Amino acid sequence: MEIFKQFTFDSAHFLPNVPDGHKCKNIHGHTYHLKVVFDGPLDAHLGWVMDFAEIKKVVKPIVDALDHKLMNEIEGLENPTCEHIAVWLWDRIKPEIPMLCRIELNETPTSGAVYRGEHSPK
Repeated sequence: MEIFKQFTFDSAHFLPNVPDGHKCKNIHGHTYHLKVVFDGPLDAHLGWVMDFAEIKKVVKPIVDALDHKLMNEIEGLENPTCEHIAVWLWDRIKPEIPMLCRIELNETPTSGAVYRGEHSPK
């Protein structure tokens, strides 16, 4: 069974590697919507895969490290594309909750990234 928990955070960033004149080269902000998805067996006694409170206990401090920050100033996010942010989140959540199977990160209502841990940026 898969379960999920959603989080929201507001952050600013700029994309240093895009060509001059690209609008994302300038500092701007987004309200990010994060969905973390976990895969595991349904516990017959407890009736759940995992306690949502335990997910929040791990993920919220990680999200709080990005909230109301300029992400370019955070180690590992010098080029904070939506894809890089998803990998950065994965790298911090997965060791704490091994059942993590997917991260969905939207930077706008119509744009985002889905990461399953298959590829790391070079």
